[in-house]
Amino acid sequence: MIFSFKGGLSRIIDSLWTIAQIVLAATTAYLIARFGLSHPVPLLAVTVSISSLGFSRDTRPDRVMTTAIAMVFGIALSELLLLSFGSGPIQLFVAMGSALLVARLVSANPAFALTVTLQAVLVQLLQEPSGGVFARAIDGVIGGLVALAFTALMPRNPIKLSRRDSAALFMAFKETLSDVRSALLSPNEDLADRALGRIRQTQPIVDNWRGSLESATAISKISPFYRWASKEIAAQQVVLEGMDLATRNLRVVARRVEYLVRDGKPRPALADLASKVLLAVELIETSSDDFSIAQKARKYLSKLIKELDPKKFPGDLTISEVSVLMQFRPMVVDLCEAAGIDAPTARKLLPQVD
Repeated sequence: MIFSFKGGLSRIIDSLWTIAQIVLAATTAYLIARFGLSHPVPLLAVTVSISSLGFSRDTRPDRVMTTAIAMVFGIALSELLLLSFGSGPIQLFVAMGSALLVARLVSANPAFALTVTLQAVLVQLLQEPSGGVFARAIDGVIGGLVALAFTALMPRNPIKLSRRDSAALFMAFKETLSDVRSALLSPNEDLADRALGRIRQTQPIVDNWRGSLESATAISKISPFYRWASKEIAAQQVVLEGMDLATRNLRVVARRVEYLVRDGKPRPALADLASKVLLAVELIETSSDDFSIAQKARKYLSKLIKELDPKKFPGDLTISEVSVLMQFRPMVVDLCEAAGIDAPTARKLLPQVD
């Protein structure tokens, strides 16, 4: 893997707030345990706060809390074994095994299981602290509570990430639709195949966007600094649901077009339809920043959907061409939903097909 300075610098810039959050939380946990409870070396207060926050995309409070609880459990279990049976290879074996079992129970993330187990190992191997029984477990609780507090009081911007995911999906969707249009206008199998390959790779983008919105929803409920975001989050949720379905249907359209263009025959009427759908997608993408554009998108789509009638469509369509047109119909319905038109209303606007 070749290192990219530009890529690395971009990651640093994107992570500055996260880095500040983690460093401040860890320092706060250290200060509370060290000077508030007089624990000489509150190592686990620091490590739990760092690991609970981490660099994960999903910073929902319940996830942070789950991570902290699992880690504290691993620490407490290891502490209990140490107090009851002393230290040694058998105790270390039991502590690691128990920590791994608990971690795998609460999370599917392999890295999470290793993090929890490391806390248990630290308890077994480090010198016993002078802070009393379960001092390290108390440090872990402090680290977890501080991480949760910083999630609410110094949250990562939940809207920024969801907007970025939204832009990534819209870009892939528009590029695919543009290639489909070009392939229909000037038949090109390679171009159609490339469009199909691109849109087939968009499911992780959709999943990231959904996860970002779930995190944003959770953060906006507990953070006083992001209460304002609830309206935008709800609006993005509507767009996401429609675009998710539209993306699935675009995969079908791209696959049909990839087969259709093999005969080398131009389809200007279908290419024109793709251009109109592309304009609708562009309106939906920009509608979140301008209410008037949202109205324009709904009005435009309400007009466009009525044109999807095989009997009145320009040209004498073959069976294969009608099949492609029929695949555009559910995709436009999904786009209507993304624009704020409920699906039943959009379906009523569709011309009837015998």
